[in-house]
Amino acid sequence: MAVENALAFLRGGARAAIPVYLIAGPHPFLREYALESLRLRTGRDGYKYRAFQVGAGDGYGAVISELEGADLFAPHRLVACRVMKTHRARATADSDGDEDDGAPSGGRTAGGDEAALISAIGRIGSAVILALLYERDNAPAKIRRAAEQAGTVVNCMRPFDNQLAQYAAVLARDRKLELTPGAAEMLVGRHGGDLGAIANALAKAAIFRGDGARIDREDLSEPAARRIPDLFELAESVARGNAAETIALFDRAADTGRDSIEMLAVEIIPLLRRMLVAAAVLKRRKGAAEVAGALGLAPSSQMVVRAVEGARRFGRARLERAHRRATELDAQFKNGMIREREPAVAGLLLDLMDPARG
Repeated sequence: MAVENALAFLRGGARAAIPVYLIAGPHPFLREYALESLRLRTGRDGYKYRAFQVGAGDGYGAVISELEGADLFAPHRLVACRVMKTHRARATADSDGDEDDGAPSGGRTAGGDEAALISAIGRIGSAVILALLYERDNAPAKIRRAAEQAGTVVNCMRPFDNQLAQYAAVLARDRKLELTPGAAEMLVGRHGGDLGAIANALAKAAIFRGDGARIDREDLSEPAARRIPDLFELAESVARGNAAETIALFDRAADTGRDSIEMLAVEIIPLLRRMLVAAAVLKRRKGAAEVAGALGLAPSSQMVVRAVEGARRFGRARLERAHRRATELDAQFKNGMIREREPAVAGLLLDLMDPARG
């Protein structure tokens, strides 16, 4: 029936029940949030939740029995099946599920077990909804095709920069909050692509403001001593020649619980990329409006303003060096080659903002 991204699925709100939902993709938070959103939607319509987990040596037998059996106490059911990464490793080496390497389920081979699930998908009645959540980037191709024919596939991809404010608005709506554009930009500026952190910030706002509240910047502000500084505060500090303040700002971010790997991947590298795009556009003698178009953002967005300011302040050559170094650091962190992460990120920022490096 359909393939849609997580943003479109979450925006959908109330809709007619679909027999099958297949949820997969590289973004763990979005996978879990999509399933929880589906549980809440169907719960409001009277569907009882039945959860199953399929691991390394498990098959789909219990799930199929639940799909095809009757329940006097729950005539309408949402059957949620979480397929672990370990199951993928044992079940098939081929995404089509053709290889038979032994995930036993009542004597079935791995390929036969998947075939039985596909057959059950084709027989799902109107009283049952099946939600398959795969803890991986893609589901096996045959199961995906069956889900596309019978229902909806929800792709949980990493959000683009121009989608972050839209996700923030959806997360706020689910908390029965109204988010102003300024508050959305503040959340994105503070947390970048960390949707879990954005959701947590909105959950706190919901506790203090209550349902139906309109959330503005002031409602999300933190005390000055605990506020997490952004990259351009550090840049302004270095431009003033105050290296001690720069290090203090970065240390404050670490002290509030921010991990160096997370800050690098979620905030610094995307920001460097936006500044590089701005530098390339400005080099062609274009203005901020063209930069906004290239980034897919509104011209008034603070992300555009910061990108343009950074491009003019640092220049394309320095930004290219910083971006290359940042991506190398990210790989070295993840490979365990660098253990002293905070000094490495601090050194990157100081080199970027040192006028002598222009």
